[in-house]
Amino acid sequence: MVSPLDLDQLQTFCAIADCGSFTEAARRVYKTQSAVSMQIKRLEERLGQPLFLRDGRKVSLTTEGEALYARARRMLKINAEIVDMFSKDDLVGNIRFGVPDDYAVKLLPVILSSFQRTHPRITVDVRCQPSEELLAGMRSGRYDIIVFTQGTMHEFGELFRTEKMYWVASHGGRALASDPLPLACGPSYCTWRADAVEALNRINRDFRIAYTSSNATAISSAVLSDLAVGFLPESALQPGMRVISQEQGLPRLNEAQIALLRASHAYGGIYDALATHIVESMGNLPGSFYARDEATAEPSAAE
Repeated sequence: MVSPLDLDQLQTFCAIADCGSFTEAARRVYKTQSAVSMQIKRLEERLGQPLFLRDGRKVSLTTEGEALYARARRMLKINAEIVDMFSKDDLVGNIRFGVPDDYAVKLLPVILSSFQRTHPRITVDVRCQPSEELLAGMRSGRYDIIVFTQGTMHEFGELFRTEKMYWVASHGGRALASDPLPLACGPSYCTWRADAVEALNRINRDFRIAYTSSNATAISSAVLSDLAVGFLPESALQPGMRVISQEQGLPRLNEAQIALLRASHAYGGIYDALATHIVESMGNLPGSFYARDEATAEPSAAE
């Protein structure tokens, strides 16, 4: 009979994959670095495969490590569910939660307010940042759960919501008629910006980046002030904005994809309570799925 894998070793393995560092992982799992190294050695011996590539001080997953990662996450999730099933403890604790301000402005205040009413003994510390910074913060251990914008560069996390993206301009404004088209958008790494630029290039529409900000409120202000044309998901549309149809010469945009990502320890108990509440409140998909079950996004922290 095949002996079961050690969940403690899998927890340590996922922690290293999340942050790309044996040293940081040791801090997260409350072990010494030598103990962490020994756990990984035993796990690799047990599976007969190397799980990490070590390039100087950098640590990344091997192909075998990538294959194990999603499955190890599922085992940790199921373990937490079993423990919760037999637990009689009240849900008490603190959650470090990150969210892009695109959704913090309109949707999440209501959602988090209702969560606090139903779970008064769980405190949620919220920080609003662009998705790229939230992902970096997750790798460095600053968050337990984040909601972020998924795209072609982020094929991981639990996708739970999609929204139509719209070109928007100010009612009665002149920005739409300008040539080249002035755009208000996020930084160069923004998925929505990359999609909009690709769409405009596809139809050979001249444009210029007239206004750049990582703050959604600032971009909306630029649109409402008729400084530029913008592109926003349906839930971020505001009074005073005019949705621009394809008949007015702008190309169709890909849908916004919203995903939830957890730290490797953030299963069961208070974490499931918040994650479930967000997905049930905001989700519009028939069922969530994992493209790559919470990933590492090229860990590169020093060991």
